Amino acid sequence: MTEGIEARANPAQMALSVGGRLLLALYFLLPGISKITNFEGTAQYMADHGMVAIPFFLILTIVLQLGGALCLAIGYRVQLTAFVLAGLVLVISLIMHDFWNVEDAAQKAHEMQNFIKNLAIMAGLMVLAGGPQKMTWSLLGRKAG
Repeated sequence: MTEGIEARANPAQMALSVGGRLLLALYFLLPGISKITNFEGTAQYMADHGMVAIPFFLILTIVLQLGGALCLAIGYRVQLTAFVLAGLVLVISLIMHDFWNVEDAAQKAHEMQNFIKNLAIMAGLMVLAGGPQKMTWSLLGRKAG
């Protein structure tokens, strides 16, 4: 079935596929860099949300965000990368954007907005993880899946 998709892929589809993948990569690259440059502030934010083993999970998150961004950007193992990043976004959403535990109305609305936004990011990652990858360009000169 994917062979037919590959045959029908046109330059516009390729551009949209690559552009979407690059925007998702940017979504993980910038926060990954921010976590490095503001390590202590991020650790405090995690502590404020009741996170445990903060140094371990913060470093793991940085590695996943930066490594995932690189893989998405160059088209390396896109399906696996998207699946792992979708899991990361799910965990971050449940722990860090737990709007159901927030009392202040403005903060609750902010956390709910972040949670819903993350659901949309997860949806895009799930499409990448489960979709046809033969129409996705890779810097490595092979299929991006």
